[in-house]
Amino acid sequence: MDQPDAVRSHNKEAWNAEVERGNRWTVPVDHQAIEAARRGRLEVLLTDSRTVPAAWFPDLDGADVLCLASGGGQQGPLIAAAGANVTVLDNSPRQLARDRLVAEREALPLRTVEGDMRNLSEFADGDFDLVFHPVSNLFVPEIRPVWTGAFRVLRKGGTLLAGFVNPAYYAFDLDLADSTGELRVEYQLPYADLRSLSEERLRRQIERGEPLEFGHTLEDQIGGQIAAGFVITGFYEDRHSDDPIAAYMPTLIAMRATKP
Repeated sequence: MDQPDAVRSHNKEAWNAEVERGNRWTVPVDHQAIEAARRGRLEVLLTDSRTVPAAWFPDLDGADVLCLASGGGQQGPLIAAAGANVTVLDNSPRQLARDRLVAEREALPLRTVEGDMRNLSEFADGDFDLVFHPVSNLFVPEIRPVWTGAFRVLRKGGTLLAGFVNPAYYAFDLDLADSTGELRVEYQLPYADLRSLSEERLRRQIERGEPLEFGHTLEDQIGGQIAAGFVITGFYEDRHSDDPIAAYMPTLIAMRATKP
């Protein structure tokens, strides 16, 4: 399974299954969170636990926002409740169904598009004021097309908010850390399930229907945004909750970038 389309197909079904399993990132926000956003108290996550600073957002009243690879009934509906016209693009139909569920429940201006975060040909140049891209590019083999696509569909002066995994996180044996708490450096970076895992471990992961992950370099994560034309204007670190590695190092990164 080394072709991008095969990875996308597998991860599509894997995230459909995560919805059925009740993965934290598939649980829609409740009415109280929507009402808070309507009253100006928008609390939304790019990473795991740190709320995105209010100053990072443009004026959302009437803004056109693309929530990129952001299905699950969480960020998109909250941003719509804050006054934006939201489009959610995601690879998983069941994740998108979560967004529609909240939008219908709360009468929110939100539409959904099934698609690949690396291919934004569905949208015209300068369609959006904000691209909101939470931690999700670990599920595609290459990410520079994500940044170039986001740059193209943003208007001049538009904002990209992106969260991603610290690539150093993938140096550790994550299964061992989860099962025993032992931290052991195991993998050469950059990491990819397809080439880093043994054949047996990869086979088991695929048979369990778990998403395939890729630990992209900072050169591609940060340098890729700069190469696409963005100006970096904000940065913070975060940590996975309930993760033994996070006790020793920040495992997540959030960035704000603008299109000049």
